[in-house]
Amino acid sequence: MENEVLLLKGNEAIAHAAIRCGCDGYFGYPITPQSEVLETLALMKPWETTGMVVVQAESEVASVNMLYGGGGCGKKVMTSSSSVGIALMQEGITYMAGADVPCLIVNVQRGGPGLGTIQPGQADYIQATRGGGNGDYNVIVLAPNSVQEMADFVDLGFDLAFKYCTPVMMLADGVIGQMMEKVVLPPQKPRRTNEEIAEQCPWASLGKPKTRGVNVITSLELQPEKMELKNHKLQEKYRKIEENEVRYELTGSENPEVAIVAFGCSSRISQKVVQLAKEEGIEVALLRPITLWPFPYDAVKELSKKVKSILVVENNAGQMVHDVRYAIEGRIPVNQYGRFGGIIPTPMEILEVLKKQL
Repeated sequence: MENEVLLLKGNEAIAHAAIRCGCDGYFGYPITPQSEVLETLALMKPWETTGMVVVQAESEVASVNMLYGGGGCGKKVMTSSSSVGIALMQEGITYMAGADVPCLIVNVQRGGPGLGTIQPGQADYIQATRGGGNGDYNVIVLAPNSVQEMADFVDLGFDLAFKYCTPVMMLADGVIGQMMEKVVLPPQKPRRTNEEIAEQCPWASLGKPKTRGVNVITSLELQPEKMELKNHKLQEKYRKIEENEVRYELTGSENPEVAIVAFGCSSRISQKVVQLAKEEGIEVALLRPITLWPFPYDAVKELSKKVKSILVVENNAGQMVHDVRYAIEGRIPVNQYGRFGGIIPTPMEILEVLKKQL
């Protein structure tokens, strides 16, 4: 298959991209608003074309442990869920982080806390960027704001996962998952052979004791000295990620009075706010973090030197705003605006809040 242009939902784009990037296995469980990922894979039947395994597990806990097993064998494996489902996966995610196992996890967020609502939300930011499970660990967090990026970040997520031997999370939201846009899908990549996996992933447990021994994939270490050394190695890996993998987008005015920082659906809405503000003679810059971890602290710091204040727009009670305030070290005022319960703020709402900062 060559490049193909289709009109897809964000969730559907994830499924198409997974097949095309040579994914070996998907293990998931249905939950609104991301169920179309599994449904689309079931309709496309990639096991008949590429050999990709698709399993509807009995629970989110089961699916994340299937992910652990597949990733430990060097396979490109992924799951998707939404908020409360991802919460159930936290034990498996910290196990994989501690065992240096690559995988891709997609969270199409809904409103919370608890079962919350099936409507969109962005309140899983802290859960994603601070680990969520026990111990000192991070996962790389990518935040798409378009259907195209929902597709593109599947391949990028796998590349980063295997480059650093770590779980990668795509932190989307119900708006991006359910909206429909034109998307350009990449050509089909072949799935890697077992020989290629053995060459590219010498750490993988391939079950061939006669030829290479058996690698035990585990996060358990009973000797504290070795566990401390393992933690030092993890922290060194995270420092390399912070040095090399920060991604963001800066748009809007080149001479702004005020700035907006937003991700996901909030950044899409904020694009319209920038336009409306300009029509009223207000110069606004929009900084969109693409990697929520590692967070673009330096970019936010530099932007803060050009503006009078920053408004953080996010559909929660204020989570990313803490990273923004940390970045600017109290240099200028930072305010936050968000809605709850699945309610998406309008551009005019945000504009009115923005005006109060001038």
